[in-house]
Amino acid sequence: MPHATLTVNLDLAIIGGGVAGLWLANRAKAAGFSVAVFESNALGSDQTLASQGMIHGGMKYTLAGALTGASEAIADMPRHWRACLCGEGDVDLRHTRILSDHFFMWSGDDLGSKLTGFLASKITRGRIDPVHPDRRPPLLRNNQFSGSLYRLEDLVIDTPSLVANLAHNIEGNAFLIDWDNAQLEKDDAGVVSLRIQTPTHAIHLHAQQFIFTAGKGNAALLQQIGLTKPMMQLRPLQQVMVKHHYPFDFYGHCLGRDTTPRLTISSHRLPDGTHVWYLGGSLAEKGAQMASDELIALAKQELQELIPWVNLDTAEWATLPIDRAEPLQPGFVRPDNAFIAAADGAANVLVGWPTKLTLAPNLANQALERLQAAGIQPAAQTTHEPLTNLLDYLAYAEPAKTPWDEAFPPAMSAEEALALRFREPDDEDDES
Repeated sequence: MPHATLTVNLDLAIIGGGVAGLWLANRAKAAGFSVAVFESNALGSDQTLASQGMIHGGMKYTLAGALTGASEAIADMPRHWRACLCGEGDVDLRHTRILSDHFFMWSGDDLGSKLTGFLASKITRGRIDPVHPDRRPPLLRNNQFSGSLYRLEDLVIDTPSLVANLAHNIEGNAFLIDWDNAQLEKDDAGVVSLRIQTPTHAIHLHAQQFIFTAGKGNAALLQQIGLTKPMMQLRPLQQVMVKHHYPFDFYGHCLGRDTTPRLTISSHRLPDGTHVWYLGGSLAEKGAQMASDELIALAKQELQELIPWVNLDTAEWATLPIDRAEPLQPGFVRPDNAFIAAADGAANVLVGWPTKLTLAPNLANQALERLQAAGIQPAAQTTHEPLTNLLDYLAYAEPAKTPWDEAFPPAMSAEEALALRFREPDDEDDES
């Protein structure tokens, strides 16, 4: 029996439900566009929830001893995010948790004199401040610590709550898509549409603009319609996760002699109350091609050298290989800014990569500017019929689990642990 065909017309169809697609959908919905986000896995999966949540103003890119294009391109991002977190920006993030309103940069005694002088110079004043020994965070409050310590007045956010907040703002607009039963199509005029096969209906979705924000999945989306540009580069990383019982949170970069931090630590909590350090920086770059046990051994060695007073003998370890997707750059250098451009060969497709979590607002700004320049405006719609139709046949996309929740599943739920703690003693307990 042939399936009935349902035609759906939208202003914007965003494919990819990470921070880039969700932030853009928030902005587009507020601007009056009918918009749907399509995600093939779970919202925030892959790059977004693999981020360490540091909303920095670019000062970690000064490790060559000078301000760079990257540091200046994102200098205003912490202010932008703070406004949103207070409900005063272009996206309402009042339900996003702030893990810390600052983070640290620290170094050993071997830090180059050029960099030490730069960090103490007038150029960085107000962006980086030296920390007096009696103001050190608990992790570094040990008489074995030596070197320099700086505090950055930037933010660390909880990425799971960010994804949930962004999804809540566009409730009813984010859908699961199964690419085994869906296909992008391009007609002779270069106009792209999307066909989705459900058990009862064939949905043919048209949009004034398709916007690909699927990270490394963008290349496969372009391939579906026979295109290759804009091209992408992948920067492989392998992060390390350490589950431990050390009671204090810490967020910071350890400086080395490379142009990226030697080690980056962010802290996260599991439902059972234990803590996880999530380790990145040069460690994650060097470990990209290592076996998991080899990288864990290197991480143990790094932590022993940097914070030897912390005993991690009973810690549990895991690794997370990820591919950071970026627009292709000459010489494979890191992009300075978010990127979005028209797909070469399509009439109604934009392809974007925020390049880093911090720059998601910048990507949305660029996308909306491109829509305005192309004369794309919200269609005159008096009902939510297109989205209502989709809701009848497609499942909602839900937020993904964090890498540390996946790596260290609890022996019991938080509710079970709480119930066990406060349960009444039974007869067997009395007899014992």
